[in-house]
Amino acid sequence: MTTLLKSATIIDTSSPFNNQVKDILITNGTITKIDNNIPNQKEYKTVKLDNLHVSTGWFDTSVSLGEPGYEERETIKHGLEVAAKSGFTEIAVNPNTNPVTENKASVEFLINKATNFATNLYPIGTLTQQSKGIEMAELYDMQQSGAVAFGDYNKPINNDNLLKIALLYAQNFNGLVLSFPKNKAIAGDGVANEGVNSTTLGLKGIPSLAEEMQVARDLFLLEYTGGKLHIPTITTEKSVKLIKEAKKKGLDVSCSVAVHNLLLTDDELHGFDGNKKVNPPLRTKKDVKALVKGVRDGIIDIITTDHNPIDIEHKKVEFSIAKDGTIGLESAFGALNTILDLETITNCLSKNPKERFQIKLNTIKENERANLSLFTPNGEYTFTKNNILSTSKNSVFLNKKLRGKIYGIFNNKQLILNS
Repeated sequence: MTTLLKSATIIDTSSPFNNQVKDILITNGTITKIDNNIPNQKEYKTVKLDNLHVSTGWFDTSVSLGEPGYEERETIKHGLEVAAKSGFTEIAVNPNTNPVTENKASVEFLINKATNFATNLYPIGTLTQQSKGIEMAELYDMQQSGAVAFGDYNKPINNDNLLKIALLYAQNFNGLVLSFPKNKAIAGDGVANEGVNSTTLGLKGIPSLAEEMQVARDLFLLEYTGGKLHIPTITTEKSVKLIKEAKKKGLDVSCSVAVHNLLLTDDELHGFDGNKKVNPPLRTKKDVKALVKGVRDGIIDIITTDHNPIDIEHKKVEFSIAKDGTIGLESAFGALNTILDLETITNCLSKNPKERFQIKLNTIKENERANLSLFTPNGEYTFTKNNILSTSKNSVFLNKKLRGKIYGIFNNKQLILNS
């Protein structure tokens, strides 16, 4: 199949055509020509969309899908279709399934279930057996089968020595270790950011200290052991400062922030809406400002949706007992487009995460494989349940004003467009 993208604004800092409006001809999955005006041919599938923008395909480093075990929340098939229509050509899938992704067989199960889709799936294996934080899982075997990183999703590694050994061991095969930034002893059974809002609402608080102590510990261990560490979904001003200092020392550390933590604060909690209960929690305006600055300054490498479908039975309950998590694929670009420029967004959704997780990064130029996200930054709208494609509807962005629209993706020789 030959596809012709007409009048596309290219957003790709590594491309010679960055910020230029060009026609892009794709033949058998490869970009064969980029020019000002490529004539239409009868055999071309022509895509001409209002203010079309294209970037290298987006990669989300933290996506939860229910399958296996929680298919009522989301299946692999439907989850990949949602990701494609949300602009993502690659997703890394968290191991919070039942059973968890902790060995060669479970990694291969995910990869086999995800074949022939436009969006590629990359498994994240658990760091410890059954995600219990006691004994290390089969990291090398999982990597050989296709796992791209290792971490216990939303569960901290309390045992300092275990994380030390994991960082040392993973160096033998260039493995990436994930450590969730939460000190359980400090956090206790808190359900919201510790501050004025939690006190006013009578909710048990999670102090910023719980995150910052864990980040500091992880960085001390990394400095001692060497290796590669990724700290997912940081939320506080102090965490940004700690990671900035570690990078200045030359430590091989990266971090991510969830879209919702870049935009929303714990002011959202006043309705006691279970959809606003996330882990880590929404923080303060001061923290949000520091996180946005951290992204712009390059201290925060990656933006993730931290997409986590939860069925309504576990969300439409008392706030303190609601399960943590929000879906985020469908709202990601529309939310980010209200606060960040397009080059920053695409670097944090494509270039940076692919480099860190060792996923092949394609550039938009001739003779390169076509791996593209298609979108427009124009148009403001209110995000409602009608915009949700996921099986579960637990979005923290419901009724929020977003900007821009996802047209679809081109990847794996497949063009996926929203109707």
